[in-house]
Amino acid sequence: MNATQKVALVTGATRGIGLETVRQLAQTGVTTLLAGRDAGRTKEAAEKLKAEGLPVEPILLEVTSSESIAKAVAEVSSRYGKLDILVNNAGIVVDDMSKAPSAQTLKAWRETFDTNLFAVVEVTQAFLPLLKAAPAARIVNVSSQLGSIAMHVDPNSPIYNFKIPAYDASKSAINSWTVHLAYELRDTPIKVNAIHPGYVQTDMNGGQGEIDVPTGAKSSVGMALIGADGPTGSFSYLGKTLPW
Repeated sequence: MNATQKVALVTGATRGIGLETVRQLAQTGVTTLLAGRDAGRTKEAAEKLKAEGLPVEPILLEVTSSESIAKAVAEVSSRYGKLDILVNNAGIVVDDMSKAPSAQTLKAWRETFDTNLFAVVEVTQAFLPLLKAAPAARIVNVSSQLGSIAMHVDPNSPIYNFKIPAYDASKSAINSWTVHLAYELRDTPIKVNAIHPGYVQTDMNGGQGEIDVPTGAKSSVGMALIGADGPTGSFSYLGKTLPW
């Protein structure tokens, strides 16, 4: 790999939007690290993309494990010495949809925030030195329009009657983290943005959704590849700004 070759890492990438994000980034020539928590599934997914002639490599990464994060950082540092793109894609939904917001268990709240917020913060903090070592790194946080407080309080919005409290709040927090990190890095070439992938047909929602997985990956890929004139500290879907 030459020094100008971009290196990307996508978390939660063994299936769905994450896997397709890896494929689309690799199709542009970016060396893309397919990160997953299960060694067998991670290797299998990466091998399938490599068989398509794509520059994809597997990397073991359990985002809720400090030890696993440290090992992944050491591996990327040893092999590449930098990281040009970090896509924080891993996420979970464990809310009980049959219960009201006030009836969700504290266990569900903690589990959700451990993966959807705290893991994103820790992974980003750990990889930040490698991101700073790249010429102009990009950080993409996969959020959701369900994290938009403005849309939740608008009776005319499509999500007004759709509440998944722990998940929604974790994505609101991700949006806030995005804004704060973008502000911190405002005088550097690094850009930090949050995206909504769309209502995608994935395993997470039982195959329901309005758009297919390839379309669902486009927002992450597009923001990962923005130029110097691109936004930072934004929240968008396919280039359209969303309300906080």
